[in-house]
Amino acid sequence: MELPDFHIPHAEKIEWMIETHGWAMEPVAARTDTEPPLAGYVYTIGYPEVFGFPDVVVFGLTPAAARGLFDMIADMLRGGTEIPLGTELVGLFDNELRCLFAPIADDVVRELLGTAVAWRKGAPFAAVQLLWPDRNGFLPTEPGFDRRMVLAQPVIADVG
Repeated sequence: MELPDFHIPHAEKIEWMIETHGWAMEPVAARTDTEPPLAGYVYTIGYPEVFGFPDVVVFGLTPAAARGLFDMIADMLRGGTEIPLGTELVGLFDNELRCLFAPIADDVVRELLGTAVAWRKGAPFAAVQLLWPDRNGFLPTEPGFDRRMVLAQPVIADVG
């Protein structure tokens, strides 16, 4: 018995996800050819078009964990919740842990979110990095953040 060929072009997979769910998710493998190495990350494609909210990038989570988080954020946005940018938030994560949706500069967006750029045929779009806390509740921008986690969750956003 011959198995069907499930190999479809990547652009078609992204298009299918957006048609099916309203937005897509793109995992990117870690890069060890850079100094320092760049951790793997996952990002959304289509949030601006569907929710009027920037695409979201998260480092240090598996694609399955990121998917759950992105679904939760999508549900909040769909329900009318306004999520402020550049401000610490409490309530997205359990145990009153803080997080931050920090804007990402256009040049970084173009460099790291290639599939989203291609899907939009180069048109500009907004993206934010979701910064999440370590086990002790510190964000990666804070002095107490677990130093062992620095490479797993690099800060690519503009935080001031």
